[in-house]
Amino acid sequence: MAKKKQSAQSGGTPATVALTAAGTAYTLHAYAHDPAAPSYGEEAAEALGVTPDRVFKTLVADVDGTLTVAVVPVAGSLDLKALASAVGGKRATMADPAAAERTTGYVRGGISPLGQRKKLRTVLDSSASSHPTICISAGRRGLEVELSPADLAALTSATLAPIGRT
Repeated sequence: MAKKKQSAQSGGTPATVALTAAGTAYTLHAYAHDPAAPSYGEEAAEALGVTPDRVFKTLVADVDGTLTVAVVPVAGSLDLKALASAVGGKRATMADPAAAERTTGYVRGGISPLGQRKKLRTVLDSSASSHPTICISAGRRGLEVELSPADLAALTSATLAPIGRT
């Protein structure tokens, strides 16, 4: 994987700018996003020719009143009880989309766990560690970043836990 040089002025997103600033190796993948696609993550997997278990979606949940980021494979869904348990909470629900967008600084379908406006507690599904690299949103629809799960966990201070369901 090669390091990419990005800045906000050169069209970089806050996620790619954060990766570059950290000196993290990553590969950027762009594809033509179809606004009618029923699943952003599955669309990305298909467009990139990557198995859906290697493409991860970023979801924002409310755990006992605190917004929390969950990063799970697009091939499955988020187990809200497991997420709550992973952060020592009692109850989790999906966050209001407007609150998620306002807090992260990204639009739905393009939320990245990196470069968020406000750093939120992050939980990465433990299945990520079974892959040398995974793909996550680079901060806008039609743009994915491929990086090692260890780098993602380090950059987001993520907890690894089994929070995905297939």
